[in-house]
Amino acid sequence: MALTVIVEGKNDRSKLRRVLDDSVQILCTFGTPNSSRLDSLYQEAKHDDVYLFLDNDSSGRKIRALLSDLFPDAEHLYTRRGYAGVEGTPDEYIVQQLEKTDLEEFIHYPEGMKPL
Repeated sequence: MALTVIVEGKNDRSKLRRVLDDSVQILCTFGTPNSSRLDSLYQEAKHDDVYLFLDNDSSGRKIRALLSDLFPDAEHLYTRRGYAGVEGTPDEYIVQQLEKTDLEEFIHYPEGMKPL
């Protein structure tokens, strides 16, 4: 199974890269994507299982809506209100969200943390 996670920016990508296997493609929207960027994201991920992990703010919700139209079968991952976006979400919480979508085989567990 080919897997792609779409996030907003490179700091979000770096955060997820710490806990996800290198086989998982992590793409960035780099803010609210224009039609050209949307097309590029679609071309890069159209054959993959797509997961959307975006910030829980107005910008993240707007981007999630655009990507939901583009990838109607995408799984949605959420960070908790109060965290400073995906990049400010603790690794443990990110791992919990990934485990909820049965992605354990792709997770690199932080030291001291065990799989569910």
